[in-house]
Amino acid sequence: MTLACPTPHHEDDVVLLAHGAGGRLTAELLDTLVLPTLDGQHGALEDAALLPGHPDLVISTDSFVVSPLFFPGGDIGSLSVHGTVNDLAMRGARPIALSVALMIEEGLPLGELRDVLGSLGKAAREAGVPVVTGDTKVVGRGAVDKIFVNTTGIGQRHLALRPSAALARPGDAVLLSGPIGLHGTTVLSTREGLGFESDIVSDSRPLHRLVDALAPFGQQVHTLRDPTRGGLAAALNEIARDASVPVEIDEEAVPVPRAVAAACDLLGLDPLVVANEGCLVAFVAAPAADGALDALRSLPEGREAARIGRVLASGAEGRVTLRTLVGARRVVEMPLGEQLPRIC
Repeated sequence: MTLACPTPHHEDDVVLLAHGAGGRLTAELLDTLVLPTLDGQHGALEDAALLPGHPDLVISTDSFVVSPLFFPGGDIGSLSVHGTVNDLAMRGARPIALSVALMIEEGLPLGELRDVLGSLGKAAREAGVPVVTGDTKVVGRGAVDKIFVNTTGIGQRHLALRPSAALARPGDAVLLSGPIGLHGTTVLSTREGLGFESDIVSDSRPLHRLVDALAPFGQQVHTLRDPTRGGLAAALNEIARDASVPVEIDEEAVPVPRAVAAACDLLGLDPLVVANEGCLVAFVAAPAADGALDALRSLPEGREAARIGRVLASGAEGRVTLRTLVGARRVVEMPLGEQLPRIC
């Protein structure tokens, strides 16, 4: 098994795997190379963007390169639907249409392609969103790894919900809709044959129904984010940075399945940086927190929802801290490198 260095060097002026990890090097790549070429037309860096001139419509696009294609709890087909639906949901939107583009390597067995597309179609039907357009390209052997999938989603915003990473406020409760670390450890274990896949199943699933359940709380729901690449650590750091607030979470309150904790201990990983595909983080005004938590728990996908922390009234702006099991505090840094490549 080979894991990429978590703190890669910059001797060569080339793209590194870590640039796609969703952490500090991703932000560096965006800030220094990608965004300057867009002449400031990119808007806020949220999971999805508002369509110019259509403030109730939201658009998001994503590409999926997961290896292996199939893993306990999902595959690249269902993952591509869930990931895009969830990005729309994090802006308070219901999915209304998807596009799908396939980049297929010559030599891929047609049976595997059929299974991927069957799963993708099933996931879209279960999410209640039609696939309305797409594209297919076939490239030579070695040009891609079996199949890559790109999806774009259009969503309709809830009238009452206007979540944004920049809207987190002092006093907000930090809610988590379910356990962390399941997806990343499942994919890694399956890829490397570690044996944990018998005990761990990816949490890949759509989250828009959880957001529907939060809609009655309206603008008391300040921020929504799904902690995918970079895990919970990256999501919380992005919110703390964009809202310029200090965030504190309680280690004892963060739900980490026992098998995930064991896998992370073995591999030297922090569960806070492991990717998820089926939980969300919500920053909710304190008076609405208990009701919002009950709403999340009312659905199967949110039955293990927990209140894991709060936004502090004072402290270092943009900093995330963890109150440990022994009562100490440590800073939760934005992940730097790619510890688990090819997990989404």
